[in-house]
Amino acid sequence: MRRFITRNAPGYTFLLPWLIGFFLLTLGPILASLYLSFTKYDMVSAPRWVGWDNYVYMFTRDRRFWKALHVTFSYVALAVPARLIMALAVAMILDKGLRSISLYRAIFYLPSLLGSSIAIAILWRQLFAKDGAVNAVLSFVGIDGPSWITDPNTSLYTLVVLAMWQFGSPMLIFLAGLRSIPKDLYEAAEIDGTPAWRQFTRITLPLLAPVIFFNLVLQTIDAFKTFSSVFIISHGNGAPADSLLFYTVYLFNEAFSFFRMGYASALAWVLLVIIAVFTGLAFLSSKYWVHYENERD
Repeated sequence: MRRFITRNAPGYTFLLPWLIGFFLLTLGPILASLYLSFTKYDMVSAPRWVGWDNYVYMFTRDRRFWKALHVTFSYVALAVPARLIMALAVAMILDKGLRSISLYRAIFYLPSLLGSSIAIAILWRQLFAKDGAVNAVLSFVGIDGPSWITDPNTSLYTLVVLAMWQFGSPMLIFLAGLRSIPKDLYEAAEIDGTPAWRQFTRITLPLLAPVIFFNLVLQTIDAFKTFSSVFIISHGNGAPADSLLFYTVYLFNEAFSFFRMGYASALAWVLLVIIAVFTGLAFLSSKYWVHYENERD
């Protein structure tokens, strides 16, 4: 025990503020929401125990729940790969040793700081409106663009483009990973006449796999929790025609528009399980494609 304390005391000391916040401020609401998910609660009268009724209704009778899942899964499947590809491409460009690279890093990271703000969501809605800047640019080449935001067939893609624009955070992580790859591997490959695309697939991607895995997990969790931008762009109700009915927006409306807090708590726990399942699958699959330098056969 003394050896354990001596070895781990510094780490737990730095974790102490988070542990205090978790046990005093977070754990209580988590357990309360678990209890409320088995009740009918409108935030006015006392919670009334209904058992599994909320979950049975959710999976058997609530069509908007399934619509919210479909929209959210579609967004995650499109936005996460698009953002990671964009981030990796920019990171590889910056890794070439550009001058004033610190300035470029700051510029490219800025959208990640601003992208979830209300102002950017309003700006995005104006850019993709029927008379917005995007259609104004397309009109110069003779294309009459649709109203991207209000068309159910294109509205989700505007959110995917917004997600791609917020590539700054994974880009910095990719850049750090690229800087850790030994340059002599590329020099040896060039001496052997290996083309650039094969260097990328045989050297860059395998050695960058731990970083790709880290970014994949974080960005997937973040995509499932997307809320503020889609709430503003869809006017808070998933419009048009529920094409932007993200799971978080549906949960928010059930809790604070219709005051079905018990049902909203059940929705929150289902979302937690979904994120846990996707994260678990990512970790299970990682043993087949993620390899670390300190691993031994």
